[in-house]
Amino acid sequence: MSRLRVAVAVSTVAVTGVAAAVLSMTSASAATCAQSWSSNSVYWGGRSVSYDGRNYRAKWWTQSENPAANPTGVWESQGTCSGGSPSDGSPSGGSPSASPQGSCSAPAWVARKQYTAGDVVTYTDGLQYIAEHDNPGYDPTISTWYWNPHTCGSTPTTTGTKAPTDPEAPVSPAGFVVSQTQFEQMFPNRNSFYTYSGLVKALSAYPAFANTSSDTVKKQEAAAFLANINHETGGLVHIVEQNTANYPHYCDPNQSFGCPAGQAAYYGRGPIQLSWNYNYKAAGDALGIDLLNKPGLVQTDASVAWKTGIWYWMTRSGPGTMTGHQAIVDGKGFGETIRSINGSLECDGRNPAQVQSRVTAYEGFARILGVSPGAGLTC
Repeated sequence: MSRLRVAVAVSTVAVTGVAAAVLSMTSASAATCAQSWSSNSVYWGGRSVSYDGRNYRAKWWTQSENPAANPTGVWESQGTCSGGSPSDGSPSGGSPSASPQGSCSAPAWVARKQYTAGDVVTYTDGLQYIAEHDNPGYDPTISTWYWNPHTCGSTPTTTGTKAPTDPEAPVSPAGFVVSQTQFEQMFPNRNSFYTYSGLVKALSAYPAFANTSSDTVKKQEAAAFLANINHETGGLVHIVEQNTANYPHYCDPNQSFGCPAGQAAYYGRGPIQLSWNYNYKAAGDALGIDLLNKPGLVQTDASVAWKTGIWYWMTRSGPGTMTGHQAIVDGKGFGETIRSINGSLECDGRNPAQVQSRVTAYEGFARILGVSPGAGLTC
């Protein structure tokens, strides 16, 4: 956003007449103050606040950075304002204002409609989102790399369900319910490729993962996800699919985008063994990574590998009727996560031994996390 700066030359001539009228008009037309800045609040890119009679807009994720001091340049001044209450930490000592940030309208989001960076939409949750990158109608609450909460209209909350504007914004391991010690206990023989730090970094892609509802549900979801990838990778040992004879069969030439990386380039990789050109395309689009042309990133970049696993868990129902995330958060049980991943081959009595292998791992991981595995363990 551009800002108009007016330089006023100092002279001995008093401000009178028209000049005084201009000053009066400017004061009267000052913008309404947005919600007052709070040093304890988290603000996403695009969020506006007021501080000491001025409005500021956050360029990216920020917390505890005083808008007036602005040490990192995260805040952009939007000029003077009036009608707000004193800011948290201001000389007047006021508390954060609970007043709304103003209102405006935005068209309803439409799935599969092309959006360009800067477009603002109203989602089905009543909140508004702004496109950070061009996208063909991805869900604003799922594709957080493409969308961010917008300040106009209803004020978005900061409940940990949205990714920061800056894709490299750090995620604190303290916010994940699985510690590094517990992770290493779960996977004592894992391949060194599957690092704990890579997993923690990947959490920024879908902050709702293992971070929704009660502590019990958070731990159950983490245990369920890790138990399934334990089964898929032989205890995080395998990075790629072991049956190389299958490699040439994962290209669907009928897709409009084809297989630019090669006929045999889309074999299973990563913790949930991402395969097929259309899955690489979908995962890459959601994560903001060109996996269609660079599928090898899933086996060379630990964070990317973990992100694809979490992407599937959070957004794909597979042969099931819900995502793995929904299965746990909605109380449907671990068995429904199996159905979402490989239900067509394992559930409904097709392969009880494979189902039991997943269940055994889940129960063991739940014990490590000190949580009950809950009901509905099989499918």
